[in-house]
Amino acid sequence: MKNNIYTRKRWWNLALTVLAVIIITISIYYTNRLVKRFAAQESKQIEMWAEAVQSHAELMNYTKVFFNEVGEQEQKRVQLLAKAYESFLEAGPEENTSIYLDIIQSNISIPVVITDNSAKIDLSINMPEHLKDKTKFDKEMMGEFNVYQPIKIDLFGKTKWLYYKESLIFTELKGVLDGLFELFINDVTDNAVGAPVIIIDSTDNSVLAYGNLDSIKMKDTKYVENQIHAMQEECVPIKVNYLDDNKVYIYYRRSDLLLQMRYFPLVQILIFGLFVLLAYLMFSYVRRSEQNQVWAGMAKETAHQIGTPLSSLMGWVELLKMEEKPFVGTTEMEIDIDRLKTITERFSKIGSIPTLERTDVVAVVDKTMRYMQHRFSSKFEFDVQLPVREIVTPLNPALFSWVLENLTKNAIDAMSDKGKITVELTEDDDNVFIDISDTGKGLPRSMYKQIFQPGYTSKKRGWGLGLSLAKRIIENYHKGKIFVKNSVVGQGTTFRIILKK
Repeated sequence: MKNNIYTRKRWWNLALTVLAVIIITISIYYTNRLVKRFAAQESKQIEMWAEAVQSHAELMNYTKVFFNEVGEQEQKRVQLLAKAYESFLEAGPEENTSIYLDIIQSNISIPVVITDNSAKIDLSINMPEHLKDKTKFDKEMMGEFNVYQPIKIDLFGKTKWLYYKESLIFTELKGVLDGLFELFINDVTDNAVGAPVIIIDSTDNSVLAYGNLDSIKMKDTKYVENQIHAMQEECVPIKVNYLDDNKVYIYYRRSDLLLQMRYFPLVQILIFGLFVLLAYLMFSYVRRSEQNQVWAGMAKETAHQIGTPLSSLMGWVELLKMEEKPFVGTTEMEIDIDRLKTITERFSKIGSIPTLERTDVVAVVDKTMRYMQHRFSSKFEFDVQLPVREIVTPLNPALFSWVLENLTKNAIDAMSDKGKITVELTEDDDNVFIDISDTGKGLPRSMYKQIFQPGYTSKKRGWGLGLSLAKRIIENYHKGKIFVKNSVVGQGTTFRIILKK
């Protein structure tokens, strides 16, 4: 049966684990609800933004249609003015030109320039501010008046050229519309909802503008393609018709913040788990430190208490040896006193780092097993298989002998009235292996590690510290290993100790 301390420890661990799971579950549930509400709210904002962009795009399309109609009317008006100039300048003396003159005089916004063959300006009307002072029709003016073909006029035997363009009002209107489109693009890319946006020119698939995306990554064509693909999968792109039959496509998706919030519960679990693990490790470390201090104090006090009667026993043995007829048990008493000295030395070393010396492990195992064999009933058979040569390893003989005694006593307890203990020592180039087997009741595999935990015992009386101390001596002090090599319930158990050469 397990010791009450170990049982209570398991129940406490289980209770704390259940409590931690409940706290984590409640926290994650609440956080997940908040994330879902946030996601729903942002999705609604994105939908509202997309609807607003769509409405704005429709307004831009309507403006484009209206502007085209105005452009057609403007073109007819300009062509009518050009025809009036041509007819007026080519009219004969008897022809009535009053109607042409009325059309020409009513022009207050369409720029008109008349030049000779040498490009000298004879007449200029309604010129923009930056062209008013021009006396020659140069390249700059040619660029301004390149929309319509000039009209060739023969006036009094001389060739004249009449240049004209759209009205100043139409030019200003076109500039305003260009500005509106640019403002629309900026409003789309700099949206308040934080949605990543990419605007593509349909003619050459080039990126016109983008917003809420990494400017450095946007230089990578592959990144842009991946973003557009992700946006197209998530939301239907918005098509906008721009002036002069240009089309652009607006791709968008939900914000990166929402994507990050979706993973927040998982991040929260990870952080909370790391915190719990760290707290558990710190708590375990503090608890082990306190246990070590208590055990070390108890051990040193025990060694001190044993030392006083041990000195008296040594004196009494010396007196017995001085008798005329020596006591027959004096020799055995000296062996037991030496054993008590070894035990006292072991207890006094607990809590301090023991000194390892180059020692013949074969001799230590042989001596310990001989002593144990003489202290138990002949019903228990000892089979000790050792090499016939020395094997030297870094060892603390007193503590290592203690480990062998603990394993032997546990084996005796597991076999009840009779049985066989087999000790086999083997080696390879780097390690020494000591296997200690019994024919006792065995262990289930689930208990292979638990038996080394402090407080575990299968005895009705006992503290459950023997195997825990054995593990500490082998692994912490000697840098070796101790574990259950194999065990079969009802047949026996084999412990293995590995020491480095």
